[in-house]
This record gives sequence, structure tokens and C-alpha cells, in this order.
Amino acid sequence: MKSLPAGRQGYEQNKIIAMIKNYFKTALRNLKKDKVYSLINIGGLATGMSVAMIIGLWVWDELSFDKYHKNYDRIAQVWQFVKFDAEKSSYNSLPIPLAAELRKKYPDFTTTSVSTYNRDVILTTGDKKLSRTGMFVEPDFPKMITPEMLAGPRDGLKDIYSIMISQSLAKSIFGIEDPLNQVIRLNNKEDVKVAGVYKDFPGNSSFKDVFFLASWQLFTTMDGYAKFASDQWDENSFQIFAQLKEGAALNNVSAKIKDIRMNMEDPPKYKPEFFLHPMSKWHLQGDFKNGVNEGGLIKLVRLFGIAAIFVLLLACINFMNLSTARSEKRAKEVGIRKTLGSARSQLVQQFFSESMLVSFIALLLCIVIVQLLLPFFNQITNKNMTILWTSLLFWLFAIAFSLVTGLIAGSYPALYLSSFRPIKVLKGSFKAGRLVSLPRKVLVVFQYTISVTLIIGTIVVFRQINYAKDRPVGYDSNGLIEVNMTTPDLRSHYEALRTDLLNTGAVTELSQSSQSIVSDYGGTTNVSWRGKTPDTRPLLMANSITHDYGRTIGWKILEGRDFSKDFSTDTSAIILNQAAANLMGFKSPLDETVKFGGKDYRVVGVVSNMIKGSPFEAVKPSFFTINFRALNVINIKLSSHNSVNAGLGKIENAFKKYNPTAPFEYKFADEQYTAKFATEQRIGKLAGFFAAFAIFISCLGLFGLASFVAEQRRKEIGIRKVLGATIASVWQLLSREFLLLVFISLVIASPVAWYIMHNWLENYTYRIEMSWWIFGAAAFTALFITLLTVSFHGIKAAIANPVKSLRTE
Repeated sequence: MKSLPAGRQGYEQNKIIAMIKNYFKTALRNLKKDKVYSLINIGGLATGMSVAMIIGLWVWDELSFDKYHKNYDRIAQVWQFVKFDAEKSSYNSLPIPLAAELRKKYPDFTTTSVSTYNRDVILTTGDKKLSRTGMFVEPDFPKMITPEMLAGPRDGLKDIYSIMISQSLAKSIFGIEDPLNQVIRLNNKEDVKVAGVYKDFPGNSSFKDVFFLASWQLFTTMDGYAKFASDQWDENSFQIFAQLKEGAALNNVSAKIKDIRMNMEDPPKYKPEFFLHPMSKWHLQGDFKNGVNEGGLIKLVRLFGIAAIFVLLLACINFMNLSTARSEKRAKEVGIRKTLGSARSQLVQQFFSESMLVSFIALLLCIVIVQLLLPFFNQITNKNMTILWTSLLFWLFAIAFSLVTGLIAGSYPALYLSSFRPIKVLKGSFKAGRLVSLPRKVLVVFQYTISVTLIIGTIVVFRQINYAKDRPVGYDSNGLIEVNMTTPDLRSHYEALRTDLLNTGAVTELSQSSQSIVSDYGGTTNVSWRGKTPDTRPLLMANSITHDYGRTIGWKILEGRDFSKDFSTDTSAIILNQAAANLMGFKSPLDETVKFGGKDYRVVGVVSNMIKGSPFEAVKPSFFTINFRALNVINIKLSSHNSVNAGLGKIENAFKKYNPTAPFEYKFADEQYTAKFATEQRIGKLAGFFAAFAIFISCLGLFGLASFVAEQRRKEIGIRKVLGATIASVWQLLSREFLLLVFISLVIASPVAWYIMHNWLENYTYRIEMSWWIFGAAAFTALFITLLTVSFHGIKAAIANPVKSLRTE
């Protein structure tokens, strides 16, 4: 192909530039000409784009979880499947000796490390006392997860008496001093030296709450149970992390380690199967059912990602509908342009330039809206997201996003309006026709189908949350606080502390327990009773408590009695919860014998089920025994005769007397229980957020369409009024069509919403039924909002003077 001469080439370029300028001048003129239409289009698109951008930032944050760690693709956590009953259960709690076994016999790993779960530890230096969460790990662990070191090396935990701390902790405890080689005392037991300072892990890291890393060896000297469990294959209480070698296939290595325990002598009856759970799946794909990974939060990410796309589509639909509704107004313009020689392709370009301009203006408005909404959205999602102002990729994506939105929004109007025949248009014989309005009606139905589905989803989520919240918890959480016994001072002075607290008048009762009232761990299969099937090993939750525990938490005795110091034999007594009594199948459980840990216990009471785990799941079979050696929590019942603040002040003084090396920190049981609903509440708020925006966008579209329908039928309404039509009949005439479309959307949305929400509810054992009134409430809401939206133009047209509309005839 011959190239054009330089002059000719320049002429063509100038011609193209002039044509583009003309397109945008015309587009601006049309936007100014009909300001209401323009505001509806720009506002609707900006709203849809804002929702899509906010959710896009959230999805990006979720999908990039843990990618901060350099070895992200090769880090895994060891889990195990166990079989207590018919189905396999999954746990990331493992025996300590497994780590040594992996290091010794499996060359596929470069690093393996035992670790504690996140633990609250009191850190003291000089007069400063802080409580922070951290982990005790083996020396190679920091090299595996690669924290960004600000001072010191990553291998700083080789010395047993060393610690690595986060930047924020270093600032809190040392201020502007150099933290390296400074001494910190842990839980008033051991002194450690700061060997390194790392940058705080980001909010989308699994280690975001890890503010220190300390030596695993040190932990075994501080914690008697860890020392005992170091060579016990059936003590599953710790975590194991591993890093694979380059090129090692995770699934193949998982298959190799699967039967390590079962191939040893005397394998356990719960048949453990070890496997590797990769870091890439920790956050979003951590739900297992009967040995199969069923996903997890990834379902929510996909669902809301799709919802964001649909909300953006709603805005694009508004643009299409309003553009085609104005077709008769633009018809003469198209006819004249074609008569003067414009090709259809040029008209298509003209209409696309209009949609691109609207889309670009909407993008600018969208960024303003997103900036204003992000603080609110961060509060809902518990994140700290910001617009990526300095990211070139973000701006490229935003511009591409705007272009694609403009193309989608302008596609149908451009192709439709450019197809008009100039002869018919200029003769005045052009009519849009009924069939032309069919796509608009379909799109309105689509809009409201999505809106109604989101309304139903929001109602179901909040009903499920309230249903679980109204479930009896089995104890009295009012005024119940918990204090963790992190230092030996509290353990050794508990009786004196108890006496002082009761003497303050701020406390009615207190007790000790092995775990929080809102936590459910410490499961055991080492339990037997009369009539137990020999081949079964059900999991029961073991709880160690002191005599006053029941009176402190206010549990409900169903049969028998509570523990009492008046009975010296109660150290060999056991109390069952209702679920455990049902599992054991005793007709009369009192005085039955239960064997646990090689010791016989006599059943003295049965208490109502207490929700310690998930409020959406069945209560696990549990039992309670008196054991003064395995106590970690002090439970305190506040007196109702004192103000909470005054009572806490008196309690704090007593704690400082016997535990001066640690800050007084407490947790309200009812607040901890409420926190269990955080995920579901987040889902509900997000669904409500989407529903509100979807309805707003749909209403904008209906408002615009109603105005054009009223304009198109202005003369018809004038004639009807002259012939005696009432305001109500005219209003009904204009509203009927839109109400019919919304009714059709209700018919479509109801089964769709039922299917989606029914599948969501299947994730919960304790769940609501999908009542008919939920769909009725959604229908009423949609119809009411539609009437409000459409009625403005319907009533305005009905009360207009017919003389004005008929004046031109």
C-alpha cells in the first residue's frame, strides 16, 4: 500500500481532529439543551460507577490477601482431617512432633516451624506495661513469612532469649529510643532482648495482629503444657507452617504426608489425615466439609463482584432507556444529518462520543463520591482502603473502565438512533412504535429484578442475624467480665484477690475457668460411659472450672445440683450440658459414671446448653470438672447496685495490688458474643448498601422515563381531560404500565432470590425459614417506591392545563 504524501497525511489528520471536536461540541450542546435528562444520566452512571469502583477496591484487597509475603506461592499451613463420627472434620491444630518428622523425612520442604496461635502477652520495660498479641515461633519462621525488617536481621530468633517486635509496638514501648538490644519482660516471667524491628504487617495479611515474634524454645520453658506436648502425637494444640522447595507440587507433597500418623504404631481411632493448606487459600477458601474444600469468603467476593457489575449495568440501562425514549426528539436531527451526507458510521460515532463524554464526566463525579463514601464503607468492611492516587495501573484501569462503561451505555442508542430513515423522519411519518419500547420495558424489568433480589437478600440476612441473637445463650452475660491470667501473680494470689473483690461491693461473684465463656476449644475423645458403643469416639468439649463458676455465669441447672465446696468429693464430680447428656443416652444421668483421662467422675448435674462457639451452629456436647491446675481466665460478675465505671475502678485497684506488673485488661462477655455476628452483619450491611444504590439508580431511570412518557402523551392527556377524565384516571393511566413492569420483575426475582438465599442459609445449622412475608415486604417496598417515583410526573401531567398541550392543534 502506498503511503500518503506528507501534506495529504496532515490534511487527513486535521480532518479527523476537527470531526472529533465537532462530535464533542455537539455532545456538549445536547447535554446543555436538556439539563434534567443530562443530570439523570450523569448521576445514574456516576452512582453505578461508584459502587463498582468501591467494590472493585474491596475485591482487589481481598484477592491480594497475604501477597505481601514474598514466599506467598510456596507457604502452606499443615492441617488435618479427623473422623470423630460419620463425617470428617478439619482442624489446623496439630501435634508438635509432626514438625520434626517433616524436617527429618520429607525433603520437599525448605522450612517448617511450630508456632502458637496468636497470644496476648504482657510486655514490661521500666514503668511501661503493654498487652499485645504475638506468636512464639521457631527460628526459621521469620525467613518464611518475610516481614520487612527496619532494624536487625530476619534470623534474630536464634537466641532463645530474643524477640522481634513490630514498628508500632517499638514506638509504643520505647518511644524515640533505639529499640535494638533493649530488654523486655514477658508476662513477668522471662526477660528477652529485642533482636529486630519489622514493619507492621498490612491489614490484608493473616499476620496483621502479630506485633511480636518470640522464641518457641522460650515458650516451652514458660508453658508447662507446651513442654509436656513436645513429644506427644495426640496433643493437637499448636500450628505448623511449612515452605515448599521450588518446583515441589503441593498436592503431591500433601499426598505423601497424609498417613504419617496412621502408619505409626497404635494409630488413634480418630484417623488423622494430614494435608497442606496453601497460603493462597487461607483467607478466602478455608471452609471444609467432610474432607472437601467448599470455599469460604471467596463465595462472598464473587457474589458482591457480580452484584457490583449488575449495579453498573443498571446505570447503563438508564442511559440506554432514556436515550431511546428521546428518539423522536433526535429523529429530525438524524434525518437532516443523513440528508446532508452523513454516513451511518459517522452517526454511530457521534452518539458514542456523547456517551463517552457522559461517561467521562460521570467518572470524575464517581471519584468524588468514592472518596466521600470510603470511610463509611471501610467501617462496614473493617478495612482501611483508599483510592490509589499514585498508582498508574489504577488510573489506566479507571480510564479503561470509563471507556467500557461509555461503550456499553451508548451501544444500543447509537445503533438504534443511527438506523432512522431520513425520508420518513422528515415527512413526519416516523413513529417509534410499540415494539421499539419493548427493549426498554425488558431493561426496566431487569433493573427491578436485581433491586428486588437485593431487597429480599438484605431482609433474609438481617432476619438470620436477629434469629441467632434471640437464641437463648444458656447463661447470664449481663455484667459478666473476663480477665486473662497472663502472669503468675494472679494465679498465686487468686484467693486473696477474690476476698478483696467481694469486699468492694462491686462484685457479686467470681470464679476461674480454663477458657472464655465465649470460646469452645479443648475437645477430647478420651471419654467413656456405660453403654457407649466401643467403636465410636465422639468429640466432647472439656472445661476445667472452680466451684463458683456456675453462680458467676448464672447457668441453668436442669437436673441435679451445682458444684459446691460443701462436698469434698466434687473434685471427682462432673456436670454435663444437655447435649452431652443426650449423646450419652442416659435416661437418668445423675450418679452415672463417666471416665475421662483415666479417672472416674460421678455425674452430679446437667445444665442447659450454653452457646460458646458459633451462635448459628448446634451446641457441642460439653462437660465441666473441678481442676485447679488448668485455669486461665477469671470470670467476674459485676454488682447491679454500682455503676459500671465505678465498679471497674474498684476492681482495677484490687488487680493492681496483686498484679502490679500488668495493665488491667478485661472483656465484657456480651460484647464478645455480639462480635460473633460480625461477618453476617457485614454481609447484611453490604447487601443493604447494594440494594439502596440499585433502587436509587432504578428510580432515577423510572423518573426519567416517566417524564418522557408524560411528555409524549401530553396531547392525549389534554384530550382526555377535555373529555372529562379525572386527575386519578390520568395518574392511573401513566402509572399502570410501570407498575405492571415492576410486578413482572417481582415474579422473576422471587424464585431467584429464594434460590440464592436458601443456599446461603444452608451454611447454618441454626437458621430461619424463608417466610412468605419476606417476599411480600420486598414487593410492597418496590411497588411503593415505584409509585412515589412515577407519581410526580403522573400527577404533574394530570393537573396541567389541557389548553397549553392542545394549543398547537
